[in-house]
Amino acid sequence: MENGIRIQKVLSEQGIASRRKVEEWITQGKIKVNGRPAVLGQKINPNRDVVAIDGERVYFQKSNQKYYIMLHKPRGYVTTMSDELGRKCVAELVEDVPERVYPIGRLDKDSEGMLLFTNDGELLHRLISPKKEVAKVYYARHEGQANADDISAFAAGLTLRDGTVCLPALLEPLGPGESRITVREGKYHQVRRMMASRNMTVTYLERRQEGTLTLGDLPRGRTRELTEGEIALLEGKTQP
Repeated sequence: MENGIRIQKVLSEQGIASRRKVEEWITQGKIKVNGRPAVLGQKINPNRDVVAIDGERVYFQKSNQKYYIMLHKPRGYVTTMSDELGRKCVAELVEDVPERVYPIGRLDKDSEGMLLFTNDGELLHRLISPKKEVAKVYYARHEGQANADDISAFAAGLTLRDGTVCLPALLEPLGPGESRITVREGKYHQVRRMMASRNMTVTYLERRQEGTLTLGDLPRGRTRELTEGEIALLEGKTQP
């Protein structure tokens, strides 16, 4: 393509990832341009070409303004910016943000609670890395009652029914059929599957804390911008 810009340069300047990381993704086949696998050194027109990373479209920002948003996700919404099945998407709940923002991590359709969004691509990719092991705190209502053996099993690191091994986690019974669970990873439906492995079926699940950030009294379905202090903590510039 003539008069274009190298894709590594575009994605780097957008804060998505370093040029070296973009080259790795291209080599691994993770990046597509207009539906076709990208090649090293390929030039693109950000105003015309459609770029996707791992199937998720990249929306190029027209300004340098960064947004950091907390949403209290309600049940019934899938954590995606569009859905081919026509389901309700969290994108509908952040439409008022002036720039396109993307979720940091996920919450399953039947769960609710804190979900963070940003258009800071570099921070987003850093925070969703499994190596971060950011503590996430959930409140769960469930069938059955957690006991001392369950607490010990969580602390030792559960092996799920399909053989998946989980990192050590904290299970705190709060009352009959209620628990607080703290995990440091984000496997598919992890909390529900962990509880099921101990014969407890989760009937309600809410994420109330992620790292140092808490949901607080943010109403369900509403958003707020993070404070400068909260953003600094996310970026690792200060200690909690």
